[in-house]
Amino acid sequence: MIDQYLRRKLDPPLARCAGVIDIPSITPDRITGVGLVLGLGSAVSAGLQWWWIALVLWLLSRLADGLDGPLARRRRAHTPAAGDAGAGGFFDITADFIVYGSTVVGVAVGATSAYGAPWWPFLLVLLAYYINGTAFLAFSSIAERSGRTLDDGRSLSFLGGLAEGAETVVVHALWLVFSAFAWQIAVVWAAVVAVSSVQRIIAGYRALR
Repeated sequence: MIDQYLRRKLDPPLARCAGVIDIPSITPDRITGVGLVLGLGSAVSAGLQWWWIALVLWLLSRLADGLDGPLARRRRAHTPAAGDAGAGGFFDITADFIVYGSTVVGVAVGATSAYGAPWWPFLLVLLAYYINGTAFLAFSSIAERSGRTLDDGRSLSFLGGLAEGAETVVVHALWLVFSAFAWQIAVVWAAVVAVSSVQRIIAGYRALR
């Protein structure tokens, strides 16, 4: 919902950070890999009920996710031949899905073990993620083939919605800060993502007609 606004605000500082770390040994794919490992570490830490460690790893993971794109664009701007056919974008979105899904499972394991929380709210979140991801990935693929892409500088054509990346980062952080209420937060979040899924399905269908 606020991703476009945040991108306008965060792009300049992220671009400056990308300039600082722009050395040969650091590549966008390696940053994506670091973000993936940190995200998986957050999921494991949550499952073990190391909530504050999980929170730090989660935020560092999302910072890495925010840096790989600016670094890739910087490299392409200075050395166009250094670009790829989309492998970096593919790795990035795949890593995001792995991190999002695993952190939901990690919080579910930790919350059910520590507080006797029910599983079903987290299963609803995973179902909503599945539908939401299917909608925007299907749109991106068909839009690319039909020449109706939405170019905002990212590798895929993203349809906006009520729940986007910024909201996801915040909600996953809230789970870890208020872990005793994680399942109640999950119920609300599943409903928000479900609404966002409906928005994307309708918007995508209309855009491709």
